[in-house]
Amino acid sequence: MTRARWTDALMIAAVTIMATLSGDALGAEDTSATLTPAALAEIARVEAEIDRIEAHSLERLAAPPDNQVQQIELLGKAMLYDKDLSVNRNEACAFCHTPETGFTGPVSELNRTTGSYPGSVRTRFSDRKPQSHAYAPLAPVLHYNPGQGDLVGGNFWDMRATGRRLGNPAAEQAQGPPTNPVEMGLPDIACAVYRASQRPYRALFEKVWGQQAFAIAWPNDVKQVCDQPGPPPANDPMPVHLGPLDRGRAAATFDQMAQSIANYEASAEVTTFTSKFDAMLAGKAQFTAQEQAGYELFRGKAQCNNCHRDGGPGEDPLFTDFTASNIGTPANPLLPYYAEDRPDARGYVANPAGSSFVDGGVGRFLTQTHLLSQPSPVDARWLPLAPDNQGRFRVPTLRNVDKRPDPTFVKAYGHNGYFKSLKSIVHFYNTRDVLPR
Repeated sequence: MTRARWTDALMIAAVTIMATLSGDALGAEDTSATLTPAALAEIARVEAEIDRIEAHSLERLAAPPDNQVQQIELLGKAMLYDKDLSVNRNEACAFCHTPETGFTGPVSELNRTTGSYPGSVRTRFSDRKPQSHAYAPLAPVLHYNPGQGDLVGGNFWDMRATGRRLGNPAAEQAQGPPTNPVEMGLPDIACAVYRASQRPYRALFEKVWGQQAFAIAWPNDVKQVCDQPGPPPANDPMPVHLGPLDRGRAAATFDQMAQSIANYEASAEVTTFTSKFDAMLAGKAQFTAQEQAGYELFRGKAQCNNCHRDGGPGEDPLFTDFTASNIGTPANPLLPYYAEDRPDARGYVANPAGSSFVDGGVGRFLTQTHLLSQPSPVDARWLPLAPDNQGRFRVPTLRNVDKRPDPTFVKAYGHNGYFKSLKSIVHFYNTRDVLPR
């Protein structure tokens, strides 16, 4: 076989085996960076679907499950689809994580163009594409493995949701977006608690977590404060002015909100283990000849399994090793974040570096340089690891990697959404080290 034909065979076979993790077809590619009317129409469709799912979840509150674990899952789902937990009451967590796309970005036109998603303040965009939150609760708490010479675990592309405080990286990840200025945009974690106290799931929350959860003496101006987009003023980092006891109560309730969301993400509704690959392991399905060829490449010459591990004795096949790597993903010039170097209408500058911004990944988290949100503190003992972690990003799971609502739907790949199809990212791997730069 010629090199060119082997290259094509590798791309086709590797893409085929990755597709068995979700069973959907590839989407089209395009390099347009314009946020088109088509994107606005898709956003409206996604918002309507989020409203539908939320309404169904709230209906279940009338007769909640008897089992406490399932009650917590229901709470987590209700909050995940609750737009009121964003500053302008227009963006639920699910805006970036919906079932039909494997709980990652649900707007094809944004995936095709900007790569990242707008926040509750619609002129503010993140610097990265949304990750999937399916299977995320199975990640270990971030730790350093000296034998491997690697940090292992955590959540977010840069591992900054370590899980060291709550014992669950997915729970600490859930605490990032609510006060991230370019995401849900609240100015204070107390605002998330206040908004939750006004919602229909309050009674179930108090039943599960205790009556003290919302027993907080809210200041008279709490509604007005929480309607102002973050970040808070530098001289007033907690603009909801609470006494020490109420501040502690609000912090504990915010933790419980996050733990509820993580419990839902760990539920069988989200973390399902029901792909064709799982059926094959159970002896209930067989690979096609092309899928088998892809799997052999995946585990052999293509070396995919080195990082996207398919399991082993005592391991679930999660298709990640929970480390971070720098694979040389090019900068994505279509990210609106590069243009967020001037004050917006509220004087906020998301990206002071402008077009010279370089995403340091895990190294950036370790050195705490202008992070948009930081739900977990850095262990000072890891600071010497920063130089070796520059440009590293967490190895994503390949589960649901090709799940999409229809064959024309575009998904984005890489931490910054640079790649617009599985074929393009596999081609990048296959040619990165052999073609002239």
